Amino acid sequence: MGINSFVNRPSRPDTAAPRISRQEAPAGLDIPLVLVIIALGVFGLLMLFSASADFSLLVYGEPGYMFNKQLAWIVIGTLVAVALARIDYHLWQRLAIPMMAVSMLLLIGVLINNEVRLGAVRTFFGGSVQPSELAKLATIIYLSVWLYAKREHLHDAQLGLIPLAVILGAVGGLIYIQPDLSATITIFLLGGMLFFLAGGDLRQMVLFMIVALAAGWLVVQFSTTGRVRLVSYLAGLKDPLSSDYQVRRSLEAIIRGGWFGVGLGRASTKLTGLPVPPTDSIFAVVVEEMGLMGALMLICLYGLLLWRGLKIAARAPDMLGALLAGGATFWIVIDATINMSVMVGLLPFAGNALPFISAGGSSLISSLAAIGILLSVSRQAGQRPALASDERRKSSASVDLRRRDRRRGQSRSRRPAISDR
Repeated sequence: MGINSFVNRPSRPDTAAPRISRQEAPAGLDIPLVLVIIALGVFGLLMLFSASADFSLLVYGEPGYMFNKQLAWIVIGTLVAVALARIDYHLWQRLAIPMMAVSMLLLIGVLINNEVRLGAVRTFFGGSVQPSELAKLATIIYLSVWLYAKREHLHDAQLGLIPLAVILGAVGGLIYIQPDLSATITIFLLGGMLFFLAGGDLRQMVLFMIVALAAGWLVVQFSTTGRVRLVSYLAGLKDPLSSDYQVRRSLEAIIRGGWFGVGLGRASTKLTGLPVPPTDSIFAVVVEEMGLMGALMLICLYGLLLWRGLKIAARAPDMLGALLAGGATFWIVIDATINMSVMVGLLPFAGNALPFISAGGSSLISSLAAIGILLSVSRQAGQRPALASDERRKSSASVDLRRRDRRRGQSRSRRPAISDR
C-alpha cells in the first residue's frame, strides 16, 4: 500500500475502458476545508474584536486599531490563498530554493536590524513583519521538494538524514538566536514529520529523535530563556500557583469562564493584566468569554482542518503533493496545539500565535498561504501523473503507517501461469 493506493488505480488494468470511480474523478476545491477556514476566520475576528479593544487603546491610542489591521491582513491573505490555490503546486520545485534563500536573508536581516520587541529580535517595521513565520512555510516547501527529489536515497544517512539535519540546523539556529524557541521547535518537528511521511528509515527517525532531544537539553542548559521557562513549567506542574505569570492569569480566565463563559466582550482578565490578550493569550480570552464549550468548538475546527488536510494528502497525485499537504496541515495543527497547551500549563511557555485567531499579519498570511497550497493539491487530486513504480514502492511505508486512506487495498487481478510459447 502506498501512493499508488492513494491515486486509486483501476482494479482491472487490463480492461480497455475502465469506468472511473467517484474517487478517481477530479476532486476540485475541497469545500469542507474552505468552510472550516471561513469558520476559523470569522471566529478569530470576533474574538480579536473583543480581546484587542483595551490593548489597542492603551498601546496605539485607538480601540479598533488591531482589529482593522487584522481585517486588512485577512483580505490580503485570502487573495494570496486564492492565487496559490490556482497555481500548479509542482511550480514550487522551481521556487523552493529562491524562497528558502529569501527567508534565510530575512532571518539574518532581522538580527542586523536589531529591532527589539517584547524582549526579542524577531520583526521588521514595528512588529508588522515576522520572518520566522515565512521561514516555517518556506521550510515546508523546501523540505517537501528536497525529500521528493531525494526519495531514492532517504535510507542512506549521508544523503538523507545528515543533509536534513544541516538544513534544519541552519534555519532553526537563525530563529533560535532571536530568540524564538517555539518557532525553532516547530521547525524541527515539521522536519521530522516530513522525513517520516516521505518514508524515511525508522532507525534514522529514532536517531533523529535522540539527537533532537540532546540538542534540546543543551539549549535549555545554555539558554537563560529556555532554562527559566523549563524551571517555571516544572514548578507549575507541582503547583499551578508557581507557574509563569501569564499561565497563572490564563488559568484564572479559564476558571472564570466555566462551561459556557461570561459572554462575548465581558472577560475581565484581559483588562486586569493578562499579557498580550490579542496575540499569545487570546485562547484564554476565548475560554473566559465562550467557556469550555467554546474552546471545544475551536478545537473541533482544528480537528476538522487536520482531517481534511490528511484526506487531501492521501488523495494527492504524487509524493510531492502528499508532502506539501501533510506539512502545511501539521504546521497549523502543531502551532494551535502548542499555543493552547501552553495556556493551560501543559507545555513550557512559548510565544507562538494561535493560527487564524491571534492578531498578526505574518502568521495570518503565512497560514492562509499554506491553505492555498493545500487547496492546490486538492484541485489536482483526480489528475494522476505517471508515477514510477519505485516511487510508489518507496513511499508505501509512510502511507501505510499513517492509515490516511482507510479503504481496503485493491487486490491485484490473478492470472493463470502461462507456459513459454
